[in-house]
Amino acid sequence: MEKNNISVGLDIGTTKIVAMIGRKNDYGKVEILGVGKSKSMGVHRGVVNNITQTIQSIQQAVQEAEAAASEKIEEVTVGIAGQHIRSLHHSDYITRANSELVIDETDIDRLINQVHKLVMLPGEEIIHVLPQEFKVDGQAEIKEPIGMYGGRLEANFHVVVGQVSSIRNIGRCVKSSGLQLEGITLEPLASANAVLSQEEKEAGVALIDIGGGTTDLAVFKDGIIRHTAVIPFGGNVITEDIKEGCSIIEKQAELLKMKFGSAWPGENKDNEIVSIPGLRGREPKEITLKNLSKIIHARVVEIVEQVYVEIKNYGHEEQKKKLIAGIVLTGGGSQLKHLKQLVEYITGMDTRIGYPNEHLAGDSDDDIASPLFATAVGLVMDGLKRQERKRAEELEEANEEIAESEAGEAEEETITQPLKKERRSFLDKLTERVKEFLDNAE
Repeated sequence: MEKNNISVGLDIGTTKIVAMIGRKNDYGKVEILGVGKSKSMGVHRGVVNNITQTIQSIQQAVQEAEAAASEKIEEVTVGIAGQHIRSLHHSDYITRANSELVIDETDIDRLINQVHKLVMLPGEEIIHVLPQEFKVDGQAEIKEPIGMYGGRLEANFHVVVGQVSSIRNIGRCVKSSGLQLEGITLEPLASANAVLSQEEKEAGVALIDIGGGTTDLAVFKDGIIRHTAVIPFGGNVITEDIKEGCSIIEKQAELLKMKFGSAWPGENKDNEIVSIPGLRGREPKEITLKNLSKIIHARVVEIVEQVYVEIKNYGHEEQKKKLIAGIVLTGGGSQLKHLKQLVEYITGMDTRIGYPNEHLAGDSDDDIASPLFATAVGLVMDGLKRQERKRAEELEEANEEIAESEAGEAEEETITQPLKKERRSFLDKLTERVKEFLDNAE
């Protein structure tokens, strides 16, 4: 098997670390060759707080995936999330020296680079600059300005900002685990690629990825990402509440939540009781399921309401910005019973649970198609896309060399060039910067 045909997604979460190896099959679907999963020891709310433990957890997950796929992992695409991620909206413009020439790639890059010079808080760096709509000489709602004439090019941008140190720490963990960093991707974007269809992104949809330490939100409309947010609560605070409220240990609280937990307290009768063995020969504890779901309900309502505030910040209430496809829930926390009904009740929006099976090969294991692995599947897809782009660029360069040697065709080639070339994402450039930093640090 060709090495460059496989991609590895590494999802460094608060609860678990997942390494997933995948490749594209003949039908363009993603075939998962192996999955490795380990308990995440050194991550808190999406941020690395113990490098040594995180490296051990990564190595364990990678070894498991390598054994399952009989493949050696060298490069990985890593997801970044965590409470340090925030987003903002910004408008900017450039004045072109010559409006007689058509707008090309360099004009857009110049505009994007200008946004990158925005002054951020100390220690913060712009991770992502996503153009929304462009305006050319005041003409609005232009999706793709390349090839048009105009003197003033302006655009609205969705800017994602994060802590430089947190991103570098993730890079350090990956490198110290004996792996190369192939790419960095924002986790809400990876999950969105895995579970949302293009139609949903066009119609308007909010993706809520409920993880262990954080809840990620990504809002799409007209096929463009409009808003991202990371809320520093997830499934772990629910477990913590159960632990405190029922005076039991964390392991028992997690099992209780998964087996008997419900987000809707009216569901359980008063006489439904579950018995938990006591510690070291102590008397067993009896907990009513109604009490359990009351504890869960209180915390889930708080998380959902915070997410809904973020959705409303985007302007969901305005008719023009209405999210027709509603809400898609994914991540491990989305498996909580009756969560879908509670979200619909609070937000009044249509809700479904998002499974990453749309892009997976038909014979994939049911476990992999669980919302738990949505981010990992998205990271594998992102890695495959990055490789395709790299191959296309290499092919293009080879074609250019041939074209240059055949002088007659060279002129025609350069005219069509800007239209064919896909724009390099800023995440690619961020990956380069993190790699450079790690190389220099040695």
